[in-house]
Amino acid sequence: MIRKIIKALWILLAIAVVAVVIIFVSISKGWIGYMPPVEELENPSYKFATEIFSEDEKVLGTWSYSKENRVYTAYKDLSPNIINALIATEDVRFAEHSGIDAKALFRAFVKRGLLFQKNAGGGSTLSQQLAKQLFTENVARNTLQRLFQKPIEWVIAVKLERYYTKEEILSMYLNKFDFLNNAVGIKTAAHTYFNREPKDLKIEEAATLVGMCKNPSLYNPVRFNERSRGRRNVVLEQMRKAGYITESECDSLQALPLKLSYNRVDHKEGLATYFREYLRGVMTATKPVKSNYRGWQMQKFYEDSLSWETNPLYGWCAKNKKKDGSNYNVYTDGLKIYTTLNSRMQQYAEEAVEEHLSYLQPLFFKEKVGSKNAPYARVLPAKRVEELLTKAMKQTERYRLMKEAGNSEQEIRKAFDTPQEMTVFSWTGSKDTIMTPMDSIRYYKSFLRTGFMSMDPMNGHVKAYVGGPNYTYFQYDMAMVGRRQVGSTIKPYLYTLAMENNFSPCDQVRHVEQTLITETGEPWSPRNSNKKRYGEMVTLKWGLANSDNWISAYLMGKLNPYELVRLIHSFGVRNKAIDPVVSLCLGPCEISVGEMVSAYTAFANRGIRVAPLFVTRIEDSEGNVISTFAPQMDEVISTSSVYKMLVMLRAVINEGTGGRVRRYGITADMGGKTGTTNENSDSWFMGFTPSLVSGCWVGGDERDIHFGSMTYGQGAAAALPIWAKYMKKVFDDPTLGYDQQETFKLPEGFDPCAGSETPDGEVEEMGLDDLFN
Repeated sequence: MIRKIIKALWILLAIAVVAVVIIFVSISKGWIGYMPPVEELENPSYKFATEIFSEDEKVLGTWSYSKENRVYTAYKDLSPNIINALIATEDVRFAEHSGIDAKALFRAFVKRGLLFQKNAGGGSTLSQQLAKQLFTENVARNTLQRLFQKPIEWVIAVKLERYYTKEEILSMYLNKFDFLNNAVGIKTAAHTYFNREPKDLKIEEAATLVGMCKNPSLYNPVRFNERSRGRRNVVLEQMRKAGYITESECDSLQALPLKLSYNRVDHKEGLATYFREYLRGVMTATKPVKSNYRGWQMQKFYEDSLSWETNPLYGWCAKNKKKDGSNYNVYTDGLKIYTTLNSRMQQYAEEAVEEHLSYLQPLFFKEKVGSKNAPYARVLPAKRVEELLTKAMKQTERYRLMKEAGNSEQEIRKAFDTPQEMTVFSWTGSKDTIMTPMDSIRYYKSFLRTGFMSMDPMNGHVKAYVGGPNYTYFQYDMAMVGRRQVGSTIKPYLYTLAMENNFSPCDQVRHVEQTLITETGEPWSPRNSNKKRYGEMVTLKWGLANSDNWISAYLMGKLNPYELVRLIHSFGVRNKAIDPVVSLCLGPCEISVGEMVSAYTAFANRGIRVAPLFVTRIEDSEGNVISTFAPQMDEVISTSSVYKMLVMLRAVINEGTGGRVRRYGITADMGGKTGTTNENSDSWFMGFTPSLVSGCWVGGDERDIHFGSMTYGQGAAAALPIWAKYMKKVFDDPTLGYDQQETFKLPEGFDPCAGSETPDGEVEEMGLDDLFN
């Protein structure tokens, strides 16, 4: 009887062994459950975020899908602390097994399966945990489902050990793990929680992150600091047991508080937010199709079509393919984009914008106190203000959603007039308040906007880019996307046309009112705020330095407005809607800050205009260079005209409307031009040194939102200080290499007045002394 029982047991054991073998073979072959093909095991389908780097190799930000903000980190770039902490805590015999730790598995079976000890430790190896992350499609809802998933994980883990080295498995695990707060992968987690690179993590920091691997929600250090600290100390104890740290080190580290340097991963925050969004839009653009544009978008269609044909960065993803024939994806392919931006110069630009606008904004609020039209101009009819606000309301997401839900106009308006809690922007930080959505529209329209760009005039490298006061709250980009009237900053184009037509800075004109006849036969007489030297003979140089409208009108009368439009376009301005009218000499046309900065590079670069260059190269996830970009240049004016323009544009700074720059301690050799449009709607300043061209616009969200007087509304008061503050910071940073002693190189013996003609045709000989007096 006993022999029969023993024999039966052996038969059952044999059957069990055969059954187990059959089951595992079936799993391995994919006959049972999900078994990824060999190609997927060799190349797991990770989604890696694209990193955007500054020229000084600082990470400006990443592009990713919201749940896959992962940046690849190679094993060699991992701190030994993170490796030691992970092995000590999750798989102490990692180096000894081949995917399955039999000893740990047996312990877990006995203690948890038979003795029901919940804290007996798991039996999963790091390879198994990686297999679960990579290839287990459905999350188990109960213990039974997990039991069925376990054998599949074991088989995958063994295969992973065959295809990868131990180092690669560790790297994959850390790159794959989701550390919450949009921090997927060790690199993003290290930056998010400690503002460090993975290779620089301290022991206690590495232990904190590894502690999250057990349950990131439960041990989230942002929400549960003490609980996470306790888990960190458990990891440190495990490291002591494994011999990675001494007992004294463990004790001292466990006594430390858990200190974070938390940086929330948000594409609307950080450095160069407007630039990153502009770049993303450019690279992901598709080939323009006219039928996709509305009638009022024909200018955009023209610009997009031109960019598609001439700019290799525009539509880069649609124009370039990977080895497998598919197009690149900036959200999942782990690209590295090396831009021309300098992180410190970008920081200085953002600081300059904040410093000046936070000073200017209270003055604007003060001016509007008591005005029912606020933030619009007091002279605007109340009916017009209501129309503008209603239009703004209909452009909001709230209105669109309510309209789609079937709400009537009355219901929508009532909702917009109902107070509710909200968080709003202020220059002293976000504020929690209660106001109606309609009042919030007025509130946000009250804030002054800006656009700023700075670039190298020799190679087109854009060094700094600010599209507005704060991207989280004001997302419309006024650096490269938006256009506004340029006012007197257009006058250097007019004077350039004059120099190209044999005028000189020394030509003299009587300073009196000017009346021109338009093409339709109507008289046009520009207003002029400058009454100095009325009736006297003044030079063209004096006229530009003082931004005199009468002198500009005089030149327009001697030149052709059609030629001026052609010249403006040759400077890189792509707005087709520039009317060839005599009033064009005062700048009623709309141009972007980026176009203006690019145009002014011709004055610093001997007549050669260089287009803005935003990216120098793009690398794939393996570090291979897949695209490089070179500056695009065009000669737009002759060198002799450039030298004459330099004389006049320097005078704007040294003796004209741009003189306020010198109050900021800037002594550099430079040229520039201020600009202010009617009613102070747009304030401009363009300034350049031999090595840097920068431009700034300041104004309201709409042209009817502006200062009531020139005291704060003119270009010299609203825009120039941002430029000056930025340049002062740049010059004060010797590591950037910009020197105030640098000067423009003019030819020896150059005389801008040689052979100049007076209006009556008589040649008047003048020397440099006469010109500068």
